[in-house]
Amino acid sequence: MGYADLELKGKVAVVIGGTSGIGRVIALGLAQAGADVVPTSRRKEMVEETSREIAAMGRHSLSVTSDVSNRASLESLLSAALEVFGKVDILVNTAGRTKRTPLLEVDEKEWNDILETNLTGAFRAAQVFGRHMVERRYGRIIHIASLGTFVALTEVAAYNASKAALAALTRTMAVEWARFGVCVNAIAPGVFRTDLNKALLDGTPRGQEFLMRTPMQRFGKLEELAGAAIFLASDAASYVTGTVLAVDGGFLASGVNQ
Repeated sequence: MGYADLELKGKVAVVIGGTSGIGRVIALGLAQAGADVVPTSRRKEMVEETSREIAAMGRHSLSVTSDVSNRASLESLLSAALEVFGKVDILVNTAGRTKRTPLLEVDEKEWNDILETNLTGAFRAAQVFGRHMVERRYGRIIHIASLGTFVALTEVAAYNASKAALAALTRTMAVEWARFGVCVNAIAPGVFRTDLNKALLDGTPRGQEFLMRTPMQRFGKLEELAGAAIFLASDAASYVTGTVLAVDGGFLASGVNQ
């Protein structure tokens, strides 16, 4: 085994939620590492744009929309990928949602909607693609966990619960599918500044607390997540399964920083 095992040439990856934010960066990173990549989400125009960007890198891609709340759409996604590529080696599920609400004010619809996307959606996608991988005796599945998997982030109770449960689901999938050559892991990003959260992070007490608790004293850059995804998707990680890899600038290791 050598550095060549980190290359993804000849591999086919599907990245759900792969047209924006973390998912888009991972989709492009997998393509840079040599994989043919299918970036998918609910918005057709974003799917087409990201697919074109991957094709411009000299990789094969495919424009197919999907919705993790709809099993039929995931089955159609798998069928479309199999029709073009004949296999799917790698599934990355980055679809997620959150909303900041004090715990006593969280209604059941908000709770259920967040768990439906973050937890049940991940289960649904992994089950659909996992069956194909188990039959092939090969696969890599990567979920996106969170700091909230391990520690409480205030006023996002449903999000924290969904991400903690996702880690348990990741371990369960890893244990059940290990004998079939399918490795299932998760990445737990620290705080990454994006268009969606910059108002929350920039110049707010919450943003300052995140920085204070991060030993590197900065927010992550989205491209810093790509390396972890490439590793977990590669044959270099053939004996890694059931783990949650933190990419967090030291946040989870942090106690007293000064």
